[in-house]
Amino acid sequence: MKIPDTLFVAGEGELLPPPLWQFSGTGRSYFSFSQNEDLEEIASADLKYLLLPALLGALTMKQVNLSKRLEHVQSARAHFMDFLKLCKNYQIGKFHLPPTPESPNENEPTESTSGAGPPGRQSSLVAMASSRQAKIERYKQKKEVENRLASMKAFVESGQAEEEQIREFYVLQIQKWITTSLDEIESIDQEMVILRGRNTSQHPRTAMKPFILTRDAVQAKVLGAGYPSLATMTVNDWYEQRCKQGIMPDKGKPQTTTEELQREQQEKKVEEDDEETLQKTRAWEDWKDTHPRGFGNRKNMG
Repeated sequence: MKIPDTLFVAGEGELLPPPLWQFSGTGRSYFSFSQNEDLEEIASADLKYLLLPALLGALTMKQVNLSKRLEHVQSARAHFMDFLKLCKNYQIGKFHLPPTPESPNENEPTESTSGAGPPGRQSSLVAMASSRQAKIERYKQKKEVENRLASMKAFVESGQAEEEQIREFYVLQIQKWITTSLDEIESIDQEMVILRGRNTSQHPRTAMKPFILTRDAVQAKVLGAGYPSLATMTVNDWYEQRCKQGIMPDKGKPQTTTEELQREQQEKKVEEDDEETLQKTRAWEDWKDTHPRGFGNRKNMG
């Protein structure tokens, strides 16, 4: 019978490559190792199967169904915790098991969250500092383990490695996944708080009533009560009032300029042959003939 490349595990919603699905079963019975055994009693070729719970947790975290995200992270956390408990039982690595997350219905305040006094804040700062230091140490250990794995990987995969080297290679893999599981559990705990808060804050919204903005309604808001300078007359009423006062010309009468008035008067005089105007014009022309331009303003220059 041909073994498929991947298998969908019913009830878990996960795609598992072989040999993971062969040992996953329907529940969380991942392995057939006895808890009474020591690490030295496990065969070197079987050490890799200790990684099964961690790999199942990593695969569960890759689920993309947002409606079941809380269930997925809870299941992934359980897988990572099983892996850490297994490593703790076989004394692989030195670490502390993460605490169990609080129940979402638990309203009793704790010392770190409820205490508003200085002791509560001081303990919170100490916990944050220790958590930061633990992260730094895990990061350094992870980098060191990854460098050792990179130098041994090609030699182990070539089939030329001895049993002790193969055993060391798989133990390093387990140590690497211990660090990864601790980081994942810390991230899961933070995400679970957000997901639970999102579920409790989602309330059905009431449907908004439709409304229409009409021109009259908007105009009434602008010119209605409460506007500081309401209009008392229209522009046409103001113009008629100014015309009655003689300030503005009447619409029916065309406006005439000063030049037009002078031109009309000159034409009228020419048509009537006014003698007085003719005499003034002739006298002015004779005076200009006898008094050239600049006469009388020589300043004793000749």
